[in-house]
Formats: sequence, C-alpha cells, structure tokens
Amino acid sequence: MSDLNITLIKAYLVEAGSALADEADTLPFAELCRDMGICIVTPEYVKPRNVGLMFFSMNPERYIPYAQIDVVQFPDGAGGDRIVERIFRGPLHQQLRDALLYIRNNVLEERVLKRPDRAEADRYFNWPYVAIEEALANAVYHKGYDVREPIEVRVDGDTLEIVSFPGPDRSVTLEGLRTFHVTNRHYRNRRIGEFLKEIHLNEGRNTGFRKILRALEHNGSPLPEFETDEERSFFITRLRRHPAFAESADRETVGESGDKSSDKGSDKTTGHRQKIIQVLEAKGGAQAGELARVIGLAPAGTRKVLSRMVAEGLIEAHGERRGRYYCLPESKDMPC
Repeated sequence: MSDLNITLIKAYLVEAGSALADEADTLPFAELCRDMGICIVTPEYVKPRNVGLMFFSMNPERYIPYAQIDVVQFPDGAGGDRIVERIFRGPLHQQLRDALLYIRNNVLEERVLKRPDRAEADRYFNWPYVAIEEALANAVYHKGYDVREPIEVRVDGDTLEIVSFPGPDRSVTLEGLRTFHVTNRHYRNRRIGEFLKEIHLNEGRNTGFRKILRALEHNGSPLPEFETDEERSFFITRLRRHPAFAESADRETVGESGDKSSDKGSDKTTGHRQKIIQVLEAKGGAQAGELARVIGLAPAGTRKVLSRMVAEGLIEAHGERRGRYYCLPESKDMPC
C-alpha cells in the first residue's frame, strides 16, 4: 500500500468532485483505497490493484512496464537525420495531460486566412487539438497494459499517427472502421475509462469516433484513417494535416528555389485544387459534396478550398447555397 501516493489520491478526489474528498483526511488509508476500488482488502492482506498503481503511483512503470506515451517528431521525414523524442511517464492521467500539452505547444500551428469577400478571417490548425485529445485518450483507455509497448504519437510530414497495442475488440469490424460506423460491445480497461471520465479526459460511451470526425470537419481537415489487422494486433489513428499547410510549404519551397511563377499558378497545379480542376474539366460542373468525395476532404474543408479558388478567379460559383455548383470560367457545359 505504500506504493500508492496519498497526495495524488487527494488531488484526484478534489478534481473529480468526489464525496470522498471530504473524508480523505479522516478515513484510514486502506479504507479510503478500498472505497475508491483501487485496492483489495482482506483479513490476510491489503493489496493495491493495477488501476490504482497506474493512477496513484509516482512510478507506475515499475509495475506495468511501458505504461507511457512517446511523442516522436521527424522534422526532415522518417529518413532524415533529426528526431525529436519526448517520453511521458508517471500517473496515467498526468502523462496524458503532459503529452497533450507538449503536442499543443510544439506540434500544433494555427493559420489565419483573410477573406476578400467578408470581414471575418478563417482560422484553422494543422491538426485540431480536440481530435488529437480524443484519439490519445482513447489509446490510453483501450491499450493492453500486458503488452510491453508504449503508446506512440508519430509526427512525420503531413501525417500524425497515434499507435497503440493491441487492436480493438472484434466487435469493431474492419469495414466499420473504414466507414466510421463503430459500435464497440466490449470495453477494455473499464476502470481506467471510469477514472478518466471522472476528471473529464474521456466520455467512455463510444463517442470518440464522432468527436474526432466533428473536430476534423470543423477545422476543414481531411477525414481520418483508422487501421488495424485481422489479428487485431495494433491500432492506428491517422490524421492528415490541413491541406492549406501543405500548400504553404509548397509555396515556400518554390520561393526558395528561385522559381518566379505566382502562388496562384503553383496552387492550380497541386493537391486538392488540381483534383477539383480535373473534375470540373471532365464534368463541366459539380457541387461541393461531390467534389468532397472525389478529393477525400471533409465538406467544410472542401468549401473553404472552393471559396479561395473562387476568390482567386480559378473557378466560378453559381446558384443558392444548397444548390450551388462550381465550374471553370471557360466551361460551356454549364451556364457559368
């Protein structure tokens, strides 16, 4: 029982708003731990449970090896010489918070795009924090702590991946992951989920996928990818960087190389814009929803790309909001 830290326990109870917080100073320590469900009390012995050691020991890795979060960045790509690595250990909820704070301060970037047609500017992030928070909290919740592998966050170019072991329960199908229709009938580590829920780090009701999708759509980011194998030996949440950041990087590279072509000309032949132009050339015109499916971008992100292309004169928009379609200025197939 000496492995459990009373200071950590009291701080948790206060944050969770538990009724036990008022009794923490008067109850015998073993009774307090028993009432919290973090130890086993019998006439023969008092023994801490694994969940108690993970949340209320200063060094849970002594008992559960690799109960940690690794954040690894590859500034020059996975084949480059530079690797930035941070390892977060300690009480489970604290390492989760520390890892998220590090990502927020060292990985996330915000861009502000001023619009010529209105006073408000568009603001977006390379990756939305809420999506990362939800994905990483889910990894902590569902990791198999008998597997001696850390949770890893890998940032490589335009991709951020959260990798944990093993994969999801077989009630989560591969097709469900691909189409984002996931209903989990078995929860691994229920007690971990309950502790995280009490301090608002997880909801524990199979809402994570929907929160990730909403956060990405609100930011205008591409749809996520969820990956596992038939053996359910691993699980990856893969988030793609907001396309505007890739476009900015392309323009900076062109500028450094001495190419005098304009940013508009460079954008027209790269990424999502080129795919949009190809579709409009082939079909004459299309609505935003159809274009979103073709280029693999969330509807909100597609509308932002289309609005910028309209403002720059690359395409034209016609019709009311619900029936609006887009075409190239020279298109003859649609009345543009």
